Amino acid sequence: MALRGRPRSFDRDFALEQVMEVFWAKGYEGAQLNDLTAAIGVTPPSFYAAFGTKEAAFREAVDLYVATVGSVPMRALEDAGTVRDGIRAMLAGSIDVALSTKPGGCLLILGVVNCLPENLPVREHLFQARRKTVELIAARLERGTREGELPTGTNVAQLAAFYHGILQAISFQARDGATRAELEALIEPALAVLK
Repeated sequence: MALRGRPRSFDRDFALEQVMEVFWAKGYEGAQLNDLTAAIGVTPPSFYAAFGTKEAAFREAVDLYVATVGSVPMRALEDAGTVRDGIRAMLAGSIDVALSTKPGGCLLILGVVNCLPENLPVREHLFQARRKTVELIAARLERGTREGELPTGTNVAQLAAFYHGILQAISFQARDGATRAELEALIEPALAVLK
């Protein structure tokens, strides 16, 4: 039996990577439908057939980012032998990610900075992804406390929020054109917080 209908004219996985790049560069509100369709070489009806809505495409792009590009710093944090080495590796990995695309930065941090009221669900999706980052940092710091690398009584929540703030600083400064050397200069002062 012959298949009915026209086959999709593009590779959806590759298209999602391209959509992710557009959202990463322009943010949710800055990315217009024509930017997204031009990036993947389809018409608006084909885009909607593939992704449903712009919001659905953004959510998928964020999830892809978290699973691929964004996972590198978090894996480095977890895989390092010590808390200090893990934090250093996470910050260095974040710098690599922030400088890996133009105009720079992190999709999770810059994807929706300010938004119209109707886009609050998109902002919430990014907020939840960022909360997961804080949780991963806190889990590594807690492990360091249990293993005696950090003093008993270390305020893990405060320290995790601090390091998440450093990740945000890296992202914003990369978007503003900071050089690798300027961003790497943030690492040692951030590590000085660990006692």
